[in-house]
Amino acid sequence: MRNVGNDGVGHVTTGDVLDDIGFDPQTALELKLKYALHKGVLNLIKKQKLTPKDLEKVLDLQQPRISELLTGKLGLLSIRRLLFYMYKLGGIADVIVRSKAA
Repeated sequence: MRNVGNDGVGHVTTGDVLDDIGFDPQTALELKLKYALHKGVLNLIKKQKLTPKDLEKVLDLQQPRISELLTGKLGLLSIRRLLFYMYKLGGIADVIVRSKAA
């Protein structure tokens, strides 16, 4: 796929920004998983209409950690931690394993 910017200069993309900017496959996969989990956690928070103050109690966290969660600082959040937050919020995560597209 070729994208062309306003200046007429283009670049070739694989369709996946994490791969395009040079992350190794393992790091890209981890970031994609973190993103999906984070998005799920935020959806649970929104659905339950929880405020940051509510989250301090539900997740037993201090305000700075709540802020990191809500602002998406994925570098500070582990997959394990995101799964725990999801659990505490009453959610579950499913994993689908499939072969890579040829």
